[in-house]
Amino acid sequence: MTVTPIDLFASSIGLHQGGRVHAGPRASVHERDGWRLTAFHAKTDADVHADHWEVHPEAEEVLSCLIGKIRLHLRPERPGQEEEVIRLTAGTAAIVPRGRWHRIELDTPSNIMAVTLPRGSQLEKRAGT
Repeated sequence: MTVTPIDLFASSIGLHQGGRVHAGPRASVHERDGWRLTAFHAKTDADVHADHWEVHPEAEEVLSCLIGKIRLHLRPERPGQEEEVIRLTAGTAAIVPRGRWHRIELDTPSNIMAVTLPRGSQLEKRAGT
């Protein structure tokens, strides 16, 4: 097998059962088999769909700020509770619990990497946005 560099910002890396790893164009919404590692440049909140909550019911998610500063918001689990806000700076990561609604906002343009099992993932528009 020939080993070649992979452009993380143009590709998606699939991590599969049995140890198989493959890289290719960004996975379409229909490709939901296995874990996905995705890196992206985010210049504005629109690049991280800050106006939506996201959830991954099948697995936890590792969310990492490679360059820049971001805020990870966790939706309250019960009515009346406040959102939790976790600040991530360059070189830091957080593990979003399985089934926990979350969203990202930028403090500065950032490079972000996420690793999750996308099967069953959902987006929900934030109220009032």
